[in-house]
This record gives sequence, structure tokens and C-alpha cells, in this order.
Amino acid sequence: MKIKYFVPAAAFVLSLAVFALGATREDLARDAAAENPVVAAEAVRSLRLMGREGLDILFVKYGAEIKQYRETGNATDNWARVAAAIDTVAMQRDAYASNLYWHVDLDRAKIESQKTGKPILTLRLLGNLNEEFSCANSRLFRSILYSNSDVSKYLSENYVLHWKSVRPAPKVTIDFGDGRKIERTITGNSIHYVINARGQIVDALPGMYSPQAFLEFLTGAKAAFDAPAQPRITAKGQYATFRKKTYERLAAERAKDLEALKIALIEPKAPAAAIPTAAEAAPIAVAKMIVTSEISILDAINDDFAKYRPQIDFDDWKKLSALHAANAKIDAAGLAFIKRQTKGTVSDEQFGGLVKNIEQFVALDTTMNDYVYRTKIYGILSENGADNLERLNERIYSAVFLTPRSDEWLGLYSPDVYTALDGNGIIR
Repeated sequence: MKIKYFVPAAAFVLSLAVFALGATREDLARDAAAENPVVAAEAVRSLRLMGREGLDILFVKYGAEIKQYRETGNATDNWARVAAAIDTVAMQRDAYASNLYWHVDLDRAKIESQKTGKPILTLRLLGNLNEEFSCANSRLFRSILYSNSDVSKYLSENYVLHWKSVRPAPKVTIDFGDGRKIERTITGNSIHYVINARGQIVDALPGMYSPQAFLEFLTGAKAAFDAPAQPRITAKGQYATFRKKTYERLAAERAKDLEALKIALIEPKAPAAAIPTAAEAAPIAVAKMIVTSEISILDAINDDFAKYRPQIDFDDWKKLSALHAANAKIDAAGLAFIKRQTKGTVSDEQFGGLVKNIEQFVALDTTMNDYVYRTKIYGILSENGADNLERLNERIYSAVFLTPRSDEWLGLYSPDVYTALDGNGIIR
């Protein structure tokens, strides 16, 4: 439900000092890729302050260079400077492929949301979206989702974009001792939220999804955001109704798939002490809410399918995901991105197998996220008091992604494990 909200304009001050000194847009675009790092940094800073317009200026100025790199993957010194300028203004690594502008200040994103009437898509991730070694999910977002022609266009036209790092992404380096090294990130998860200018949550999508499923999420959340206000129901109530319908659809699809493949679920042993469910607690917790119909919305989602996940054989998960594999295809822009990124390391003969593996992984991740994590998150969102984005995100990382902030090692270290290394292999 789209409502106009007041956000103090003083929270967002746009500097025009560069123009006062006589610099033109052409000057800024040229200087952004200058060999002199001081000149380049000042021009990039000014373009960043211009918002979306600053990124557009770079895409116009360096259209030929972008086209050349997209077609050949040949990175010259000049291209490295151009790409760095684009990434810094966009605040996204490989932004040449997505042409998306991201806020890193949520208050500024809220001001733009209020001004444009668009919802905010806010991404929470490990690491930083404008750096190569962010978590694996966010890297796949850049290569498969944000580079997708339909997704990129829809995001540009319909959303205000924002990201925030939850914590650094852990990296591992394998040194072969002969000069060769392999660097990777390990563990970590990401989640997209759609919110309004007041920070109220419209919808949430955990982890990696196929481009088609991601676009369905975006269009559905945008429709819920744009829906006309209903009598005696708040925006929070309307968003909850939308999520309830989405949950019911996912649960029905899950049941249908399990039945089609004859996958039997074994009821886990009940815990010794039963804890009241969110559905049982909701009527008490929300007794003072002003709209009675919202109580029935809030106590409607109580999904416990996650308890079955360890008991579903991995081969069965692959069968479930195969039912939706046709929707996990990577478009031409995404394939070209992967081709450029793997240039020199993957042969033409190997490339087809690589893409097949990626698409199978995306289909599997989409299915698992929909059937386990997304439905569980809807249950958390249906609880009273779960509409504070920062507290909600902490809870999801702790209870759903199992990476609580209290575990500084993200499950990668345990004092119970002996490594036969000084200090147990820990370097501070």
C-alpha cells in the first residue's frame, strides 16, 4: 500500500560544490577515469552525490568501452579505471553489467522512496556488494540476477535500491607453495527485503533464486506496495495479508510436488517441553491492536516444514528442484557475464557443463529457499513486533541462517576440535 510519508529533507544534503567551481558533467565523466587518482576520486565522489544521474553520465560517456568489454572481455588499463569509476558511483561490483545505482544510507533511500513513490529493495549480505569477495550469494546476484536484462530493467524502473553489510565475509586462501593460490569466501547468506518509506516490511526473499522467481518476487511485492488502502486496515495489515497469500501458495505448491514425487515425510520426535507456537501466542500479544481482522492475519502462518529438511534425501531435493528447472535458465546477458568472468580458466568445451551445473544449483537453491526458509521467515514476520527491520534481520541470521552475531567464527571454529597447530590455528 503506497502512502506518502514525511522524511526530513535535512537528512539528505546534495553537494554541488564541484559545479560551483565550473566543472561540467563532461568534465566529471572524463576525470572519473583519469590516471591521476586524486583527480579521479574527486570526480567520482561528485558523480556519486548526484545519485542515479551520476551513473547515467558515466554510461553515456563510456558506452563504447562498456560495449567493447561486454563483447570481448578484454580488460585494458583504461577499462580498469572506467570500471572502477562505475562501480564506485553505483556502489556495486561489476555495475557495468547491471546499470544499477545502490544507496548505502537507508535514510537517503527512504527519502528517494518518498519522492518517487517507489518501494525500497534492501539487501543484507556478508561483505560488501561493491567488493569482489562478498558472500557467494551476493556474487551470484551480481552475475545472474542483477545482470539479467529483465531484472535490471525492472529494478531500475520500479525500485529504490539499498544494501547493508551484516558482517565481513570470511575468506580462505589455498596456497600451493609454488606461486599458485586459490581464494574463496566460505559460509554466509543474503536476504532481500522490500520495505516502504517508513521501513515497514512488505516481503522478504532469502538466498539465491532463479531470475524468473526473483522477478516474480519483485513484481508481487511492488503490487502489494501499490495496492490501494483498504478501509480499517493498516499498511502493516495489508502487507501481512499479501504475505499470507504468498505463503499459502508456496505451501500448496510444496504439497503438490511432494505428492507428485511420492516423497514421504517422517514426523520428528516431539520435544520434551512444547513451546507455544506463534499462532497460539499471537491473539494474546496483539489483543490491543486496533483492527480485529489483523489478528486473524497475524496468527495464520505457523510453518514447521523445516523440521523435515534433514530427513529429505538430497536426491529427493534434486528431484523436487527438477520440477522447476525450466525456470532457472540464465539469460544471454548472464551467460555473457559468466563467460567473461571465467575467460582463460574454462574452455569452450567446459563452459556448457559449467552453465548446466549453475542452473541446477539455482533451481535447487530456489526450491529449498521457497519450501524451507521463506515459509519459515513468513512465520517470523507474522509475529507481533516483528516489523522492526534491524531486529528482524538479526533474528533471521540467527534462527534461519544459523549464523548468529554471537558466534564470531560463523561455525568455522570450535574449541572441541584439536588442529595440532599453535594457537589452534587462530591468527588475530
